[in-house]
Amino acid sequence: MAKNWAFVIGINEYEHLQRPLKYAKRDAELMRDFLCNEAGFEKVYHFSEDSSEKQLLPTRSNVMRLLHVRFEQPFMSAGDNFWFFFSGHGVRQNGCDYLMPTDGFPEDIANSNISVNYIIQRLRRCGADNIILILDACRDEGKSVEGIGRETAEQARQMGVISIASCSPNQISYEIEDLQQGVFTCALLEGLGTQGKCATVERLNQYLIHRVPELNRQCGKPKQTPLTLVEPIEKSHLILLPKYATSADIAMLKTDAYRVEVNKNLELAKQLWIRVLAASYGHDMEAVEAIGRIAISQKQQGSIPDQPSSENRAKTEKSPQPAPPNSTFIEPDAPLKSEGGLDYTKLRDLLATGEWQKADEETLNKMLEAAGRTEERWLRSEDIARFPCEDLRTIDQLWVKYSNGRFGFSVQKRIYESLGGSREYDRKIWEAFGDRVGWRVNNTWLYYNDLKFSTLAPEGHLPGVLGFGGSMVLWGSRCSLASRLVECNI
Repeated sequence: MAKNWAFVIGINEYEHLQRPLKYAKRDAELMRDFLCNEAGFEKVYHFSEDSSEKQLLPTRSNVMRLLHVRFEQPFMSAGDNFWFFFSGHGVRQNGCDYLMPTDGFPEDIANSNISVNYIIQRLRRCGADNIILILDACRDEGKSVEGIGRETAEQARQMGVISIASCSPNQISYEIEDLQQGVFTCALLEGLGTQGKCATVERLNQYLIHRVPELNRQCGKPKQTPLTLVEPIEKSHLILLPKYATSADIAMLKTDAYRVEVNKNLELAKQLWIRVLAASYGHDMEAVEAIGRIAISQKQQGSIPDQPSSENRAKTEKSPQPAPPNSTFIEPDAPLKSEGGLDYTKLRDLLATGEWQKADEETLNKMLEAAGRTEERWLRSEDIARFPCEDLRTIDQLWVKYSNGRFGFSVQKRIYESLGGSREYDRKIWEAFGDRVGWRVNNTWLYYNDLKFSTLAPEGHLPGVLGFGGSMVLWGSRCSLASRLVECNI
């Protein structure tokens, strides 16, 4: 059986900071209770200012000591899970993200706080192949400086850690009096619990990006959009809570495992098959056979994971060819057809007047309506795969027409395919696509709020509603959309 351990920290009161929080401590207590009582975690290190154990008070020395001593040598293995949850103040200085312990002070951030980069590096030493970093730490209301998040996301990506932040770096993470909680942790526990039953990372992300803004709206707070980052993309289908996993969740994970194994990434394939086995409580014989098959392959190769051949590297690394300019057909009248009788007049009018951001939001609203997902507020890959062709054509043609061929799903599809993109995930091609359409700048993926809602934006920059999901760049959704465009002859 897989091991499940966690590190949980919640801090309300700070010795050297006159900005106490109300519910960070309670958020951590509720997370601890969930992990222990519902998720079945065997070990949870819970740091609280009320702790009766001196070594579990959330001071810098206590946290740093446990990170140093406990994580010096691996104590977990493939198939195991380690979660790190922090609710409290965070601070950013000189491009670096820090979490503030109870005795941290702003006059000497680097030496009195805890570097998120250091935390990630230590967590990676535990031996578990599934590490989840959850941070609710952007609390500086009224300050114009950017909050933590950008360095954390980049470091997590490089280290293969799944990171979930309570909001984008330029936003605030709010506490709600009526909820007696932080809004993010409230939604997080809903999503993980019986209300959301989000078994996978992808489903949890989709729940959060719609539930958190909804709670904020209900309580009169400004917009707050959680940020989830997963690398490699196959980890978005990892099953976090097996008891809520559906047969479709397991089948998706199997598909990822088979594909990765065929592509000779044996270490990742092994991790994914172990996850399949854990989700099936050890009863999936395909997973058992696959793990044995991979072990034999690795033994034959001297336990060294396959490296890409020089031929494959050349294919991947060759310079992408530019998409043919102005090659998207523009239908003059862009008729407002709909298989379900939807009214696209508002979308047409917004696009005609150049209100690109409102048009982007209306695009999502109409797609949800067409797919029958208005209550859920997000589209699954299977929803996109059977999306009505008439409606998809209408939406695309409206974007193409009123942007003079600059924006539209078909424009994005053409660019993606011109770079060599297919249904097989290729990180270099996907990043090249992000660079081309302006979703990536200086090797960093933008947040949805950073998009340029203007005709000055790069070709293919919009619509952005399915590229980001509010936070995580959903390659799977874009891939499903590209396939549907082909099936619908768009």
